Order: sequence, then structure tokens, then C-alpha cells
Amino acid sequence: MQQTTAEIKAYNPVIPFPAENEDIILEEPTKKKWTKDEYYRLAELGFFDGQRVELIEGEIIEMAAMKSPHITSVMILGEILREVFGKDFHVRTQGALDFGKNSQPEPDVAVVKGKIRDYADAHPKEGVLLVEVADTTIYKDRNFKSRLYAKNNIQDYWILNLKNRSLEVYRRPIRDKKLGFVYTEIQILTEKDSVAPLAALGAKIKVADILP
Repeated sequence: MQQTTAEIKAYNPVIPFPAENEDIILEEPTKKKWTKDEYYRLAELGFFDGQRVELIEGEIIEMAAMKSPHITSVMILGEILREVFGKDFHVRTQGALDFGKNSQPEPDVAVVKGKIRDYADAHPKEGVLLVEVADTTIYKDRNFKSRLYAKNNIQDYWILNLKNRSLEVYRRPIRDKKLGFVYTEIQILTEKDSVAPLAALGAKIKVADILP
């Protein structure tokens, strides 16, 4: 049996009921924006229980499980980039970067200035090259990660696209009034192409050599 407005109001006396012509506005709950201190405290307390997570713009994001091709690519990239950059740079694999109060991303590969022990007490705040290996995470890497890295002035950002067997190179970050932080130069390289990092322009890395 269909109930009238009066009957519904009678059953819910403490809930304000909108007038017949009044729009119902549902407000979305405010999300908690985590700080890096809170994030690391949660990790210390065991909240993540072995999960791979990272802090992106105040949100704790679960990272995808790594299949064999992903791990292989990360290891290959690490070896090749260490040869290319030499002793004045440190190549980190899946280590955190400190992008301020609300972001602690963990790129698959990061090339940073200095030596390993330079970062014994704190994560690097910048990198000359960041690389994400993408099999199931291509949307996140092209959007959320790309904007975050552009915002933090990463001049050279690569996505190794395992599905398409290609390398996406993102350069020249800017702040756009409509789009926010974006890269203005994007190249898609195939297995037949080669690439040189901006911080090591004399090098020549074949895309085929960094694919699994």
C-alpha cells in the first residue's frame, strides 16, 4: 500500500522532511587527508599488514601486485640506469620520495643525485628521472602519478607500458589554469626506438632492452 507524505513524516518524526517542491541535497562525506607522519605511524602500528601502499595527495593508495614481467622490468631498468648514470647518482627501486606533507609516492625506479647513504635519514625530495612500469596501472600512471610528478617539477618521467611494449616519455611540466599540473611534451616510443635521459643526454637506451 502506498504511503502518503504525512504518514511517512509520522513514522520519522525526528528526520526533517523536505517540502513538496524542495530539492534534496545530499552532501558527500569529507575524506580524511592523511599526513606523512600519520601515514608512517600507521605503518609502524601494523595497519597495512604487509600491503604495498603509498601516500598520494593525502590518500593512502593500495599498489597493484607485481607479476613476473613487472619485476623483471624493474630489475632490468635498475641495472641499465646504474650503468648510464654512474657513481654521481643513486638508482632506487620502489623506494619512497618525500613530496611534502601529503605525498610519499614509491615509483618503480627513481634516479636521484648523490649516493645511497645520503638518504639514510630521509627520503629524496626530487629525482632527475622517475619510471613507472605499467601493466595494470596505466590509467593511474598517466593521470594521478603524472600530475603529482609534474606538480613536483620532475622534468623526466617515463612509463614503461608492458601491454603495448612501448615507452611513454613525459617532459616539460607546467601548471595549467584549467588542467592543473601537466606535462606538455609526451612521446610514445616503440621497441625499435631509443631514448636518452635528460640528465644523461649522451646515453642511448634501446626501448627493447628495458622490456621483459
